[in-house]
Amino acid sequence: MSLVAFDFDGTLSDSEMLIALGERHGVADAIGEITARAMRGEISYAESLRERAAMVAGLPDHEAAAAYEETTLRPGAADVIERLNDAGHTTAILTGGFTPGVEAALSRDGASVDRLVANDLPTAEGELTGEVEGPLIEGTKDDALRALCEEYGVDAADTVAVGDGANDLPMLQAAGHAVGFEPKDAVEPHCDDVVTTMDALRELFERTGLLA
Repeated sequence: MSLVAFDFDGTLSDSEMLIALGERHGVADAIGEITARAMRGEISYAESLRERAAMVAGLPDHEAAAAYEETTLRPGAADVIERLNDAGHTTAILTGGFTPGVEAALSRDGASVDRLVANDLPTAEGELTGEVEGPLIEGTKDDALRALCEEYGVDAADTVAVGDGANDLPMLQAAGHAVGFEPKDAVEPHCDDVVTTMDALRELFERTGLLA
């Protein structure tokens, strides 16, 4: 059996949580510009994440919760995850995004994964502090993938990674099979396969034998 690790924002979801948060704080355009630069590899992911988190400092808890609830999976994503689970593979989401938004999106579509590794935006006195905390601030998705391999007893050669942005590159390069989902220009040369829809991803998994 394989371990299949997905990025979230831009891959399983076409939502961008920080942009959704920024829309409720009047800074969405500025956050979007920083996001685009980071995904192209022009600035480090950690730097971009901290800059964007600082821009939503002071957003009330209830507004943040509402933004997380708007997070959705792409059409067909839940089906791909469910079929991988049914086939006995280990599924994981490794994202620099935030736990509440991922959990809300999965719950809405009745989907589940074996492991979620994500970051969080802490709150104090009823509002976001502007800080960010979690295991993937530095973009170390390769380390997270290797840790999951050890935990689940899966050889790295038997892993599949699916991602789109520069912060996914370490994970894509560490995996046995790298799949780009609408990958950025800097990412595509490092992908074994490229897809643009969840239907195409499902068909790829069928062709490669992950799914019957």
